[in-house]
Amino acid sequence: MFIAMVIVFVLGYVAIALEHPLRVDKAVPALAIGSLLWVLYILGAFDIFSNGLSEAWNSFSAAGHHAGAEGHGEAGSAIDQMRHFIVHNEIIQHLGDISEILFFLLGAMTIVEITDKHDGFKVITDKIKTTKKVKLLWILSILTFFMSAALDNLTTTIVMVTLLRKLVSDKTTRWFFASMIILAANAGGAWSPIGDVTTIMLWIGGQVTTGAIITYVILPSLVTMIIPLIIISFSMKGDVTRPETNNDEMVLTTKNERILMLILGVSGLLFVPVFKTITHLPPYMGMLLSLSVIWLVTEIMHRNKHQSIKSKLSVVNILKNVEMPTIFFFLGILSAVAALQSAGHLSILARFLDENLGNIFLIDMAIGVLSAVVDNVPLVAGAMGMYPVENAATIAAMTDPQAIEYARFFVEDGLFWEFLAYTAGTGGSILIIGSAAGVAAMGMEKIDFIWYLKKISWLALIGYLAGAGTYYLQALLLGKV
Repeated sequence: MFIAMVIVFVLGYVAIALEHPLRVDKAVPALAIGSLLWVLYILGAFDIFSNGLSEAWNSFSAAGHHAGAEGHGEAGSAIDQMRHFIVHNEIIQHLGDISEILFFLLGAMTIVEITDKHDGFKVITDKIKTTKKVKLLWILSILTFFMSAALDNLTTTIVMVTLLRKLVSDKTTRWFFASMIILAANAGGAWSPIGDVTTIMLWIGGQVTTGAIITYVILPSLVTMIIPLIIISFSMKGDVTRPETNNDEMVLTTKNERILMLILGVSGLLFVPVFKTITHLPPYMGMLLSLSVIWLVTEIMHRNKHQSIKSKLSVVNILKNVEMPTIFFFLGILSAVAALQSAGHLSILARFLDENLGNIFLIDMAIGVLSAVVDNVPLVAGAMGMYPVENAATIAAMTDPQAIEYARFFVEDGLFWEFLAYTAGTGGSILIIGSAAGVAAMGMEKIDFIWYLKKISWLALIGYLAGAGTYYLQALLLGKV
């Protein structure tokens, strides 16, 4: 069953990667493997645990715990204890961790959707007047970079590509702009605790803190975006041609309402790290609190409006547009990775990487390049499962100087976790299918995979390597290496 779990995971992953050719939403195989891996795990529990492959079970047993099985007395039979451990310990523990991420994402996606439906982002986009290609490219990229940090890279890409359609009519030019938006969105999401699903996972999991990830990852992320921008600026000339605008489109909100919703939406998202710092409660609670305030404001704002407008702008109606398949995808993939972690697969992989690479920078770089081919969410989830967060007490108990030196990279805000946030967040830009932002832009603008590979991938790779080099030099100068 141990090997069968790997086979099922790989097959499911292939189905996820081939989402578009198969015409099956990636949430379907993700949910399938998220369930099937736990089925295989519990069916093969006796062999897996007996062979000492699960470190979770080994630690549980070493601590002297006895999982009482219903109907079999306090101790129960060995197999009943193992099944009880999986159902009542492992699944419950992992479900709690996964739920924090899912509720956080659900709240964030709803807030962004409310802001967008009230034309809050239109306040920003209406200020862009230039038609110069290079100037417009820099404005959009920088705007995307910082918007992605405050919102998230997927939502920012959708908003910016929608804006792009109002600014550029030529398809090829728009493809170049959309591609740079992908690079900027992924770079911007890497240095913010709420800018990318992977950074959200690391932040909620306790691997990084808000201040550290912003301080040490923003410069490498900025370099990742600026280097490709500089290269493109030398070859891109002329002005863009704007498409004809439709002035008959009905606007449902006033200017003051749009400004208010933009302020509330962005403030609500930025409030979450502050909430976590002050209360020490999970971030999803702060996100849900922000959502409740924004929801209340919209109810009051539209109370006396015509029923047709009220229904279109009501949060109940807006919730229908929230990407629930995305939530189910994360539920499935995180459940699958949790099963592999509990059964011991990720521990074996961690040992393999340590023995063959043996360098945290090379390990993170490898994860970043892999994220261009496969989704970065399970890669980061896997890394979180492979390498536990070390604490001062554990390191103090160590006697081997080499082990102590290596362990300090895995403490909270350690180099491994900071650099992982950068590599996993930006490495996906190398291929258009390597990130949620890329897939969204590809779908919206019908960007050709081969075109992106020829025109953009090499730029993204240069930016990725330049940012990685910047982080390493920064760590050297600060004495962290």
